[in-house]
Amino acid sequence: MLLVLVALLFGAAASQTGAPPCNNDIYCYGPLLHTVQMAELFVDSKTFVDMKMKRSREDTLASFDDLMNRTDNKPTPEEVARFVNETFDPAGSEFEPWEPSDWKQSPRFLEHINDRALRSWGSSLNDLWKFLGRKMKDDVRVNSDLYSIIYVPNPVIVPGGRFREFYYWDSYWIVRGLLLSEMYGTVKGMLENFMSIVERYGFIPNGGRVYYLMRSQPPLLTAMVDSYIQATNDYEFLDRHIGTLEKELEFWMNNHTTLVEKDGREYKMARYYDVSSGPRPESYREDIHTAAIFKTEEEKDAFYSQLKAAAESGWDFSSRWFILNGTNQGNLTSTKVKKIIPVDLNAIIYWNADLLSKFYKKLKNTDKAIQYGILAAEWLEAVENVLWHEEVGAWLDYDLINQMKRDYFYPSNLAPLWTGCYDPARKAYYLGHLMEYLRRSKVMVNEGALPTTLEHSGEQWDYPNAWPPLQHMVIMGLDSTGDEYAKDLAFDIAERWVRSNYRAFNETNAMFEKYDATVVGGHGGGGEYEVQLGFGWSNGVIMELLAKYGDRLTANEVFGSEELVSSAQINSPVSPQVAPLVTVLIAQTTIAAACIGAIFYLRKVNPTERYVRIPTH
Repeated sequence: MLLVLVALLFGAAASQTGAPPCNNDIYCYGPLLHTVQMAELFVDSKTFVDMKMKRSREDTLASFDDLMNRTDNKPTPEEVARFVNETFDPAGSEFEPWEPSDWKQSPRFLEHINDRALRSWGSSLNDLWKFLGRKMKDDVRVNSDLYSIIYVPNPVIVPGGRFREFYYWDSYWIVRGLLLSEMYGTVKGMLENFMSIVERYGFIPNGGRVYYLMRSQPPLLTAMVDSYIQATNDYEFLDRHIGTLEKELEFWMNNHTTLVEKDGREYKMARYYDVSSGPRPESYREDIHTAAIFKTEEEKDAFYSQLKAAAESGWDFSSRWFILNGTNQGNLTSTKVKKIIPVDLNAIIYWNADLLSKFYKKLKNTDKAIQYGILAAEWLEAVENVLWHEEVGAWLDYDLINQMKRDYFYPSNLAPLWTGCYDPARKAYYLGHLMEYLRRSKVMVNEGALPTTLEHSGEQWDYPNAWPPLQHMVIMGLDSTGDEYAKDLAFDIAERWVRSNYRAFNETNAMFEKYDATVVGGHGGGGEYEVQLGFGWSNGVIMELLAKYGDRLTANEVFGSEELVSSAQINSPVSPQVAPLVTVLIAQTTIAAACIGAIFYLRKVNPTERYVRIPTH
């Protein structure tokens, strides 16, 4: 029945919003949810909707009706708190202790990390998988109507902090890390969970709660399967589930695409979307307060729908989704994500089609391989013709309202390098423009990482925050080109990211979900909730960078006062042809006194940024 509801709602007209986020009148909509959330019992609205009912829905609603009758529909916060304590169990009560049976003390990737301190850190991150593992009690399966969590049969690795359940796109980087930890059984179980969810609902929701059932997240299941197959050669698993992967892509094609006209042609392209009504249950109070500026319920519902579409993107929230007079200015109420064609989503859709074509070729199904090969080619053409802008030197999001490119820096502008969504015969052309684009954007002046945007909006997916998946996209995209300058830049970004994460870990003994691009070791801030610890995708990205660059990375410089300076500050510019061989003598000044000049060398020059490394010893 729920699958039918979801299909009907996603098939609604684009101009309409329909039912609430799910058909549960306790966790998704209704007087009880409104009364509890507006009583502000919890700092985080998500806390309540993650709690388990102690009794049936009918008994719970009867108790609530009794409360409202006794208080003339005006219960005090204390009375609401008493009701919640009497009728709900604390959030997290759906899990039982679990330690992965396939966890290994010393996975092989650690052997490739030369620096002893970084190797020890890698081992600590491997330990964290046990902390982030979750297994549902069987009672969730038996009495699923008492919970907001979606039952899955196999244990999962969760992001951490307030994120107690699986999250869709987080799982891609978690899976990458688990595979390095050789936890193949855990990964297979997580993938089996996702397959069962696609078969149940037709798609994978944003996260593992019923209140996420009307939105998804960037579709990376097929890429997860590709990572798993590359690590295990388990083609029997692929053969068994490839139809489910097709079903998920079909969901995106049917419910998240629109036609974009460019130069007299129409191209089908993907966008994030939502067709439900009402506030997000997990941020109910916050959404109600933000929407107060709107005068009508229709305006409020339209705003709520935009927020949920932004949450589907994973970038919740960001000036990337603001449209105000054709610009990215404004505030959260300017969110218009449903009217933006995002570079990264379309690069991922291409990736899905391309991988399915390759999978079917491997499984010797020529017709299906050709079918998805054609779809991939069509998507690549659309990305090239609509989103690539030669005069800017990058792929850019597209504004459907104003029919114009959004010329703002985001790491996601390089996502086609990561997914291979470009003509390989023109690789040198793209790289020449992209390297100049990065140089001109001046993002490499940030010591900690690539910033998410260059806008100071206060939202968590804006400057100065830096997020693990975006660093990974850019690093792996640049490195995959095989170009020496691009590979050198990829290493530099990786080195900064590892350095910043390592410093933060040494000072706090924790991994964070996001970091500060401007400060080595600084964690991020902003947004609707406190910075979260854990953290699944942070672990996965660092483990992959340690595995890839462990023979070159060192921890020696992390706590020193070494700094990066632009070569534009040097009086005598160095020719790119001879730069790798040049040494320069400079004097350094400290606050205390002048120090002896030190010899330093110029790292390989690339088209993005010429910079020199100045040691303090």
